[in-house]
Amino acid sequence: MCTDERFMKRAIRLAQKGWGRTNPNPLVGAVLVKGGKVISEGFHRALGEEHAEIDALKNLKQDAAGSTLYVNLEPCSHYGRTPPCSEAIIDSGIKRVVIGMVDPNPKVSGQGIGRIKSAGIEVKVGVLEKEAQVLNEIFINYITQKTPFVIMKSATTIDGKIATYLGDSKWVTGKEARNYVHVIRDRVAAIMVGSKTVLKDNPYLTTRRADRDGRDPIRIIVDSKGILPLGSNVIGPKPDGRVILATTVGIQKDKEEILTQRGVKIIKTGGDDGYVDLNGLMARLHNLGIDSILLEGGGILNGSAIEAGIVNKVMYFIAPKIAGGKDAPTSVEGSGVDKMIEAIKLRDISTRLFGEDILIEGYIS
Repeated sequence: MCTDERFMKRAIRLAQKGWGRTNPNPLVGAVLVKGGKVISEGFHRALGEEHAEIDALKNLKQDAAGSTLYVNLEPCSHYGRTPPCSEAIIDSGIKRVVIGMVDPNPKVSGQGIGRIKSAGIEVKVGVLEKEAQVLNEIFINYITQKTPFVIMKSATTIDGKIATYLGDSKWVTGKEARNYVHVIRDRVAAIMVGSKTVLKDNPYLTTRRADRDGRDPIRIIVDSKGILPLGSNVIGPKPDGRVILATTVGIQKDKEEILTQRGVKIIKTGGDDGYVDLNGLMARLHNLGIDSILLEGGGILNGSAIEAGIVNKVMYFIAPKIAGGKDAPTSVEGSGVDKMIEAIKLRDISTRLFGEDILIEGYIS
């Protein structure tokens, strides 16, 4: 591995420390190197706080003049929540900047690089570009597609069941897999389920990490008819402004008023069929600054999401168990495809082992 790749990997690892705290901003890490040694490093810690480059410059114990800066995303050149990083880089005396990928944001794209180059600083772009893009896949999608990045997560037996024919689903997978799901909950902006999941399991939809305190995502309940019980755990006794009910005009007016008074945000996006228009919902959620959603629905909502084309990535935990039963629920229902050649294919497949369970991840083609 060359020197540039080695230090870029370090910048990417630093960026990962911002998981779940920078949304909808990107994950960025920065490493300053002089004479072959790291002299400072930093990362974007949370939305509104200093960018990684500024954090690294503030952590310096010696002069940055003549050093090389490694950063996984192009430094910004505009005033947003914070001043432009490109100016601080120029003022610091850094002689070389190595960048993982160009920023997809039109406000930045290429302009930060151009500003740095015009100041006589050497710039190299595209080091570990693929890794940099995967790291910020949520941000890239949010900026370029104007919609949240949706991850459909499911846990099934080896014969494809998410519960027994009686509806028992505790637990399909083991502790290690369930713990990792809470890590993902900690990273995304929101979690989404259907009303049937709430009625059946009465979940809290909170984050319970085994290793440290987590951040609870915004809870989104897709409930076309507004049947969500007022005593549901997901609402809680006190409003916190972090529960969204996606519904239609079918919800009763008095119930809508009660939920609103309790801090639940109501979004009505009804389709012609009387069900929630998921594409319309995604547009509304994007406008609220929600950049990512972990879809933990049952077969009906998952099927609707697949058919609507809103799913970007899937996470399938497969447990080495056989539940059987022709009436046992599966992870994706709906109408399905007519022929196997029409089946949705995944790309960029990866697998991991969590205890006895296998996680298969991939992107919708």
